[in-house]
Amino acid sequence: MQEKRCSNCAAILSCSSNQVEIACWCKAYPAIMTIEAQQDCLCKNCLSQAIQEKIINLINTLSQQDIIAIAHQYRTNEPLIVGIDYIIENNNWVFTQWYHLKRGHCCGNACKNCPY
Repeated sequence: MQEKRCSNCAAILSCSSNQVEIACWCKAYPAIMTIEAQQDCLCKNCLSQAIQEKIINLINTLSQQDIIAIAHQYRTNEPLIVGIDYIIENNNWVFTQWYHLKRGHCCGNACKNCPY
């Protein structure tokens, strides 16, 4: 593990991206962001916020079919990510639009953030 500082907020974080056998924690996050030349690793909070902003931008600029196609690529059996797939409101999990888009269809339960 390598200790780094978040390129956004300077928080200390651990990075294992240089180790072949160990995937860094950030590999669990959707890789939908372009990496800026001056940017290094981000902490979990900053990466989550940046990805949320990117997802909102994609939702606002792409057709529903296109965003579903992008989101579906990230549908896995990996654990859900707080801030990306769900948020906590009043001790309840509330799924995000991204989570619903990854699923690819409406479940019919009138979910708060359902994009369908």
